[in-house]
Amino acid sequence: MDIRGEEVAVATVVLGFYGTQLDAGKSERRWEKWRPTVSVCQHDDLLVDRFVLLEPREGSAAHVQADIEQISPHTRVERRVFPLSDPWDFEEVYTALHDLARVLDIDEDDELLVHITTGTHVAQICLFLLTESRFLPGKLLQSSPGRRDQPPSFAVIDLDLARYDAIAQRFADEQREGTDLLKQGIDTRNAGFNRMMDQIGLVSVASPAPILLTGPTGAGKSRLARRIYDLKRQRRQLAGPMVEVNCATLRGDQAMAALFGHRRGAFTGAVADRDGLLLAAHGGLLFLDEIGELGLDEQAMLLRAVEDKRFLPVGSEREVRSDFQLIAGTNRDLRARVHQGAFREDLLARIDLWTFELPGLRDRSEDLEPNLDFELERHAREVGRRVSFSRESRRAFLDFALGPEGHWRGNFRDLSAAVTRMATLSPGGRITVEQVDEEVARLRRAWSLPGQSGPSAYDRVARVLGETADELDRFDRVQLDDVLGVCARSPSLSAAGRELFAQSRTRRKSVNDADRLRKYLAKFDLSFDDIQRALR
Repeated sequence: MDIRGEEVAVATVVLGFYGTQLDAGKSERRWEKWRPTVSVCQHDDLLVDRFVLLEPREGSAAHVQADIEQISPHTRVERRVFPLSDPWDFEEVYTALHDLARVLDIDEDDELLVHITTGTHVAQICLFLLTESRFLPGKLLQSSPGRRDQPPSFAVIDLDLARYDAIAQRFADEQREGTDLLKQGIDTRNAGFNRMMDQIGLVSVASPAPILLTGPTGAGKSRLARRIYDLKRQRRQLAGPMVEVNCATLRGDQAMAALFGHRRGAFTGAVADRDGLLLAAHGGLLFLDEIGELGLDEQAMLLRAVEDKRFLPVGSEREVRSDFQLIAGTNRDLRARVHQGAFREDLLARIDLWTFELPGLRDRSEDLEPNLDFELERHAREVGRRVSFSRESRRAFLDFALGPEGHWRGNFRDLSAAVTRMATLSPGGRITVEQVDEEVARLRRAWSLPGQSGPSAYDRVARVLGETADELDRFDRVQLDDVLGVCARSPSLSAAGRELFAQSRTRRKSVNDADRLRKYLAKFDLSFDDIQRALR
């Protein structure tokens, strides 16, 4: 019906590939075999008004057009030359079909049927994806030859119908399984963290692009990178190994050789060829933790390796190829490093497509208890002996862990170490209140400045300001100490500002937490990077 209430003729349009094998044949015997494109127009209950037929080169499907016009004069065949240099190249086929979908002349009232019986398997998959995502606003058409005495048949598959929900549910279940793997089965309760894990799960299986994991030391970047690798291996997306390196350990001339390899005689001490870490990661995953510590020369080489999958080993005139997925980790503000000239802007742009900021333990206080249980289970698996808290000792530890003294400077590393110590010192398999008290005292000492004790021990001001710290009033010193603590565990100035001004920002029409924090620190001649360097 149109806007005037009058009947509008609905045309049935079929889009499909010319089958170079199944549709071929020009002799009279061609009518004795099943030809999927021709058979679509032979059904009494499927009247095709228009057939958009994609042929690899001009004239290759002319005989098919003539046969369709003979058996179905009502059908208008529209042949389109659709050349592909490699019909098995997924990217080329999908891009070409996507471009076609954008210009395909289909009226809003027409019924589009996408024929997925002909074409390469790659073409069929691409047609399915484009139809499922509604770039091709229609239904799938599957044709098949008759069996024994049965005539050829067809089936129309509407991906929008409720019966497709069963398939969608299967994908949803697989996604949940992937998220559980990334979280190591920990029943985390922080809503923001759980949403981020869902996104990482989707990105991990859908994109081979680099992933950047940011967050404070001990937030779990390395552990998450390993879980991403496990997930991709589980989905058969990676066959090679995972190679992990902390870039902070790469220094001087050896950094280039360690990453990219070298040839014998390239420098003093190079007595043999060495492949390097990038080549070792071929077919797998390369995790560069603390990527912000790489030198500018190494960054330039890494950019080329990520973009072109090729690089030159030190001392070699012949490039080598390594196809790997990159995951980078950092606790530094890389944009600030770019501003300082310490990190390449083009490399950051390349690795910043998928960036996920992992919060510290203090920012996920509701997840401390399930992580406590996870660490107890992990200890039991490692030593073959189960250890548990008494009700009183568990309450005592959680009161400290979630209270104002629970700084957790090392985040989940500190928690893991604390559980290991308490479990190891509990030969009877039961962690007592006394053992919790001993561990709490140990953590207080670990989080204190050397040579200090008591409530004022965790005073970062002296480490950052030096002797000038004594010039501050006690009020200013206590306030600054708290600000420094937040900055020390935050991956960026913006993240620290969001935590410090979380309450007042809800009452402001426009917020710039980073600028507010920057101005506060400037009163003490401090910058965010100054604090990060002093308190690392």
